[in-house]
Amino acid sequence: MAAEGKARVVVVGGGIAGSLLAKTMEPHADVVLLDPKDYLEIPWAELRSMVEPSFAERSLIYHRDYLTNATIVTSSAVNIMEHTVLTADGQSLAYDYLVIATGHALTSPGNRNERIKEFQRDNGKIESSESVLIIGGGPTGVELAGEIAVDYPEKKVTLVHRGSRLLEFIGNKASKKCLDWLTTKKVDVLFQQSVDLDLLSDTEKMYTTSAGETVRADCHFVCIGKPLSSSWLHDTILKESLDNKGRLMVENDLRIKGYNNIFAIGDITDIPEIKQGYLAQKHALLVAKNLRLLIKGLPSSKLETYSTGYPLALVSLGRNDGLAQLPFITLSGCLPGMIKSRDLFVGKTRKQMGLNA
Repeated sequence: MAAEGKARVVVVGGGIAGSLLAKTMEPHADVVLLDPKDYLEIPWAELRSMVEPSFAERSLIYHRDYLTNATIVTSSAVNIMEHTVLTADGQSLAYDYLVIATGHALTSPGNRNERIKEFQRDNGKIESSESVLIIGGGPTGVELAGEIAVDYPEKKVTLVHRGSRLLEFIGNKASKKCLDWLTTKKVDVLFQQSVDLDLLSDTEKMYTTSAGETVRADCHFVCIGKPLSSSWLHDTILKESLDNKGRLMVENDLRIKGYNNIFAIGDITDIPEIKQGYLAQKHALLVAKNLRLLIKGLPSSKLETYSTGYPLALVSLGRNDGLAQLPFITLSGCLPGMIKSRDLFVGKTRKQMGLNA
């Protein structure tokens, strides 16, 4: 047990799930948050920050601003043993309970100020370009196309997508509404084509797709999925708990299969559902409940279990419009836009972390 007789909970990963879990457990345990960044990034605000870099001042939150009693270790995990996590900078962190929340591989800088500069550079690229190429027609590519098309209607935006429809994780009707909206904003969408990422450069203005089509663009943005951040687990005690896609296999109570005191939350789990931020937050709150029960000495039979629901989706299309797939209806336009697109839930998320909106 840790200081003052409190159980020590080590959380590996300070993304949207790990940070909420750490915040929620602060009053109940000796919490250690291990993250290579010194900040939490609200992920669904990323694309707005590319057209409005000042938006990032609210969506990038220093871990120290919302964690008042936890220990923050700015490093990465490199190994897990029975009661210890080893970090890249040589620290050994003892735990009574461990939560893995590393999500997808990190490409952002570890320093908040550097991340803001990145948004400023991206915005400079957009501002100085007459034409923009976006590679990838999932939610990131679609939302970036929407942000640019609304804020910079004079710029020519082309979106190249490998699939046969946009937003393939949701239904056909929603995909069609999304395409119709982009078309009204004069965004060119090229389906069933790709661009060779190895040939991309910041100086190239002409791009050739896999179908031989030529696209002229002054700059490009790659919006395809990032790999899971789980390769490091192959050398740990959890190596047998990974499935063939690199995801951690969990029980219904979100404990990793075979372990009584190690949980996983967020995108790294093998839960059969769309990987979305609000679901990762649901995982975090459920595991926080279960940790409190275990710390109180209750048996495993009393733990709460997680069940998947209907796949909901809310995609922002610029500042005022949006697309919502709900159980019995698909909506597009200003109503979904009012729900998400104005503030992108940044105020709500900040309040959840105990901060001013």
